[in-house]
Amino acid sequence: MARITTKDLTESIANALQYISYYHSPDFVKAMARAYEREESSAAKNAMAQILINSRLAAEGHRPICQDTGVVVVFLKIGQSPVIDVQYALQVANDTGVRPH
Repeated sequence: MARITTKDLTESIANALQYISYYHSPDFVKAMARAYEREESSAAKNAMAQILINSRLAAEGHRPICQDTGVVVVFLKIGQSPVIDVQYALQVANDTGVRPH
């Protein structure tokens, strides 16, 4: 039987948010690179090149891709019959994982 602690929950959420703040999905990068190759407008090509460069720099330096704060929605998928060993309400554990560290 799986045991989920407060620390497991908050770290998992925090790690996921850090990951998505640094990396574009591979399919996005591939599609952008293909679009760059086909693009005829130099202005559009320059804009796409800058997006690709920024994406690479964000991934390499573990810096956020964008400064837009956005909104975080977390869907917890915990499987069947886990033991949830949290010190406080799941919402508080969730909020702790979302909060900037």
